[in-house]
Amino acid sequence: MYHVLNRANGRLRIFRKDNDFLAFERILADGVQRFGMRLCGYCLMNNHWHLLLWPREDGDLSAFLRWVTQTHAQRYHTAHGTVGIGHVYQGRYKSFPVQDDRHYLTVLRYIESNPLRAGLVPRAPQWPWSSFSVRRGRECALPLAEGPVELPDNWTRLVHQHLEPEDVEVIDRSVRRGVPLGEASWILTTAERLQLTSTLRPKGRPRKCTGPL
Repeated sequence: MYHVLNRANGRLRIFRKDNDFLAFERILADGVQRFGMRLCGYCLMNNHWHLLLWPREDGDLSAFLRWVTQTHAQRYHTAHGTVGIGHVYQGRYKSFPVQDDRHYLTVLRYIESNPLRAGLVPRAPQWPWSSFSVRRGRECALPLAEGPVELPDNWTRLVHQHLEPEDVEVIDRSVRRGVPLGEASWILTTAERLQLTSTLRPKGRPRKCTGPL
Protein backbone atom coordinates (compact mmCIF):
# COMPACT_ATOMS: atom_id res chain seq x y z
CA MET A 1 0.00 0.00 0.00
CA TYR A 2 1.13 3.56 -0.68
CA HIS A 3 -0.13 6.88 0.62
CA VAL A 4 0.53 9.44 -2.11
CA LEU A 5 -0.03 13.19 -2.21
CA ASN A 6 0.86 16.20 -4.29
CA ARG A 7 0.35 19.93 -3.85
CA ALA A 8 -0.27 22.77 -6.24
CA ASN A 9 2.63 25.04 -7.14
CA GLY A 10 2.73 27.90 -4.66
CA ARG A 11 -0.21 26.31 -2.83
CA LEU A 12 -2.54 27.86 -5.37
CA ARG A 13 -5.98 26.37 -5.93
CA ILE A 14 -5.97 23.72 -8.64
CA PHE A 15 -9.58 22.75 -7.95
CA ARG A 16 -11.58 25.95 -8.21
CA LYS A 17 -15.01 24.63 -9.17
CA ASP A 18 -16.91 21.36 -9.40
CA ASN A 19 -15.78 20.74 -12.97
CA ASP A 20 -12.14 20.83 -11.85
CA PHE A 21 -12.77 18.11 -9.27
CA LEU A 22 -14.80 16.05 -11.73
CA ALA A 23 -12.13 16.35 -14.41
CA PHE A 24 -9.47 15.02 -12.04
CA GLU A 25 -11.72 12.13 -11.00
CA ARG A 26 -12.13 11.22 -14.67
CA ILE A 27 -8.36 11.26 -15.12
CA LEU A 28 -7.96 8.98 -12.11
CA ALA A 29 -10.63 6.64 -13.51
CA ASP A 30 -8.84 6.49 -16.87
CA GLY A 31 -5.52 5.85 -15.11
CA VAL A 32 -6.99 3.08 -12.95
CA GLN A 33 -8.26 1.31 -16.07
CA ARG A 34 -5.11 1.95 -18.12
CA PHE A 35 -2.66 0.67 -15.48
CA GLY A 36 -4.85 -1.75 -13.53
CA MET A 37 -4.22 0.30 -10.40
CA ARG A 38 -6.22 -0.41 -7.24
CA LEU A 39 -7.41 2.84 -5.70
CA CYS A 40 -8.58 2.15 -2.15
CA GLY A 41 -9.17 5.72 -1.01
CA TYR A 42 -8.72 9.36 -1.98
CA CYS A 43 -9.51 12.93 -1.06
CA LEU A 44 -9.27 15.97 -3.32
CA MET A 45 -8.73 19.28 -1.52
CA ASN A 46 -8.58 22.75 -3.04
CA ASN A 47 -4.79 22.82 -3.45
CA HIS A 48 -3.69 19.21 -3.00
CA TRP A 49 -4.83 15.60 -3.12
CA HIS A 50 -4.32 12.31 -1.27
CA LEU A 51 -4.48 8.83 -2.80
CA LEU A 52 -4.23 5.40 -1.16
CA LEU A 53 -2.95 3.04 -3.84
CA TRP A 54 -2.32 -0.69 -4.00
CA PRO A 55 -0.14 -1.46 -7.04
CA ARG A 56 -0.01 -4.96 -8.48
CA GLU A 57 3.53 -4.98 -9.88
CA ASP A 58 6.83 -3.17 -9.37
CA GLY A 59 6.87 0.00 -11.43
CA ASP A 60 3.07 0.36 -11.57
CA LEU A 61 3.00 3.13 -8.98
CA SER A 62 5.44 5.47 -10.73
CA ALA A 63 3.95 4.79 -14.18
CA PHE A 64 0.41 5.49 -12.94
CA LEU A 65 1.32 8.68 -11.08
CA ARG A 66 3.50 10.01 -13.89
CA TRP A 67 0.60 9.61 -16.32
CA VAL A 68 -1.98 11.09 -13.92
CA THR A 69 0.05 14.20 -13.03
CA GLN A 70 1.20 14.89 -16.58
CA THR A 71 -2.27 14.38 -18.03
CA HIS A 72 -3.85 16.57 -15.36
CA ALA A 73 -1.29 19.35 -15.88
CA GLN A 74 -1.83 19.35 -19.64
CA ARG A 75 -5.63 19.37 -19.38
CA TYR A 76 -5.59 21.96 -16.59
CA HIS A 77 -3.51 24.39 -18.65
CA THR A 78 -5.76 23.86 -21.66
CA ALA A 79 -8.98 24.34 -19.67
CA HIS A 80 -7.76 27.47 -17.82
CA GLY A 81 -5.78 29.07 -20.64
CA THR A 82 -2.49 28.92 -18.75
CA VAL A 83 -0.35 27.00 -21.24
CA GLY A 84 3.26 28.11 -20.81
CA ILE A 85 2.57 29.89 -17.51
CA GLY A 86 4.34 27.98 -14.73
CA HIS A 87 3.86 24.54 -13.29
CA VAL A 88 0.65 23.09 -11.90
CA TYR A 89 2.41 21.08 -9.19
CA GLN A 90 5.13 22.21 -6.79
CA GLY A 91 7.21 19.18 -7.68
CA ARG A 92 7.23 15.41 -7.76
CA TYR A 93 4.55 13.64 -5.76
CA LYS A 94 5.34 12.30 -2.29
CA SER A 95 4.65 8.70 -1.36
CA PHE A 96 5.35 6.24 1.42
CA PRO A 97 4.58 2.55 1.92
CA VAL A 98 1.88 1.53 4.41
CA GLN A 99 1.65 -1.85 6.13
CA ASP A 100 -1.52 -3.70 5.10
CA ASP A 101 -3.00 -4.06 8.57
CA ARG A 102 -4.47 -1.58 11.08
CA HIS A 103 -2.02 1.03 9.72
CA TYR A 104 -3.91 0.91 6.42
CA LEU A 105 -7.14 1.78 8.24
CA THR A 106 -5.43 4.61 10.13
CA VAL A 107 -4.12 6.19 6.92
CA LEU A 108 -7.51 5.79 5.23
CA ARG A 109 -9.16 7.54 8.18
CA TYR A 110 -6.55 10.29 7.92
CA ILE A 111 -7.33 10.74 4.22
CA GLU A 112 -11.11 10.63 4.40
CA SER A 113 -11.29 12.92 7.45
CA ASN A 114 -9.05 15.56 5.84
CA PRO A 115 -11.91 18.01 5.07
CA LEU A 116 -13.04 17.76 8.71
CA ARG A 117 -9.58 18.55 10.09
CA ALA A 118 -9.34 21.48 7.66
CA GLY A 119 -12.67 22.84 8.92
CA LEU A 120 -14.23 22.80 5.44
CA VAL A 121 -17.32 20.86 6.48
CA PRO A 122 -18.86 19.76 9.80
CA ARG A 123 -19.66 16.26 8.50
CA ALA A 124 -17.60 14.13 6.11
CA PRO A 125 -20.46 13.33 3.65
CA GLN A 126 -20.77 17.06 2.97
CA TRP A 127 -17.42 17.04 1.16
CA PRO A 128 -18.20 15.23 -2.09
CA TRP A 129 -14.66 14.88 -3.44
CA SER A 130 -13.48 11.88 -1.50
CA SER A 131 -13.80 8.13 -1.33
CA PHE A 132 -15.92 8.55 1.80
CA SER A 133 -18.70 10.20 -0.19
CA VAL A 134 -18.46 7.42 -2.80
CA ARG A 135 -18.87 4.82 -0.06
CA ARG A 136 -21.95 6.73 1.05
CA GLY A 137 -23.51 6.42 -2.41
CA ARG A 138 -22.32 9.40 -4.45
CA GLU A 139 -22.36 8.54 -8.15
CA CYS A 140 -18.82 8.59 -9.48
CA ALA A 141 -17.04 7.17 -12.51
CA LEU A 142 -14.03 6.37 -10.34
CA PRO A 143 -14.10 2.75 -9.08
CA LEU A 144 -12.89 2.05 -5.55
CA ALA A 145 -10.98 -1.17 -4.90
CA GLU A 146 -11.43 -3.33 -1.84
CA GLY A 147 -8.44 -2.85 0.43
CA PRO A 148 -6.40 -5.50 2.24
CA VAL A 149 -8.38 -4.93 5.45
CA GLU A 150 -12.18 -4.90 5.61
CA LEU A 151 -13.68 -1.66 6.86
CA PRO A 152 -15.34 -2.02 10.27
CA ASP A 153 -19.10 -1.52 10.58
CA ASN A 154 -18.54 1.69 12.55
CA TRP A 155 -16.38 3.28 9.84
CA THR A 156 -18.51 6.43 9.60
CA ARG A 157 -18.13 7.04 13.33
CA LEU A 158 -14.38 6.39 13.15
CA VAL A 159 -13.93 8.92 10.33
CA HIS A 160 -15.69 11.55 12.46
CA GLN A 161 -13.63 10.80 15.55
CA HIS A 162 -10.41 12.74 16.10
CA LEU A 163 -7.35 10.70 15.25
CA GLU A 164 -4.92 10.21 18.10
CA PRO A 165 -2.27 12.98 18.01
CA GLU A 166 0.52 10.41 17.84
CA ASP A 167 -1.11 8.81 14.77
CA VAL A 168 -1.31 12.18 13.01
CA GLU A 169 2.29 12.94 13.96
CA VAL A 170 3.58 9.63 12.59
CA ILE A 171 1.65 10.05 9.32
CA ASP A 172 2.85 13.64 8.93
CA ARG A 173 6.41 12.46 9.46
CA SER A 174 5.95 9.80 6.81
CA VAL A 175 4.59 12.43 4.43
CA ARG A 176 7.58 14.72 5.03
CA ARG A 177 10.28 12.06 4.93
CA GLY A 178 8.83 9.15 2.95
CA VAL A 179 9.25 6.86 5.97
CA PRO A 180 7.30 3.57 5.73
CA LEU A 181 4.36 3.39 8.13
CA GLY A 182 3.86 0.19 10.11
CA GLU A 183 5.26 -1.94 12.89
CA ALA A 184 8.92 -1.38 13.75
CA SER A 185 10.20 -4.65 12.26
CA TRP A 186 8.13 -4.17 9.10
CA ILE A 187 9.47 -0.63 8.69
CA LEU A 188 13.06 -1.85 8.79
CA THR A 189 12.44 -4.71 6.37
CA THR A 190 10.47 -2.53 3.95
CA ALA A 191 12.99 0.31 4.07
CA GLU A 192 15.80 -2.10 3.19
CA ARG A 193 13.81 -3.79 0.41
CA LEU A 194 12.77 -0.49 -1.19
CA GLN A 195 16.09 1.26 -0.53
CA LEU A 196 14.51 3.78 1.84
CA THR A 197 16.89 3.37 4.77
CA SER A 198 17.99 7.01 4.42
CA THR A 199 14.49 8.11 5.45
CA LEU A 200 14.99 6.48 8.86
CA ARG A 201 18.03 8.56 9.76
CA PRO A 202 17.63 11.76 11.78
CA LYS A 203 17.76 14.91 9.69
CA GLY A 204 20.64 17.34 9.98
CA ARG A 205 24.36 16.99 10.31
CA PRO A 206 25.73 14.49 12.81
CA ARG A 207 26.81 16.03 16.11
CA LYS A 208 30.47 16.76 16.49
CA CYS A 209 32.26 14.67 19.07
CA THR A 210 33.73 16.97 21.72
CA GLY A 211 34.87 14.32 24.17
CA PRO A 212 38.01 12.20 24.19
CA LEU A 213 38.40 9.64 21.40
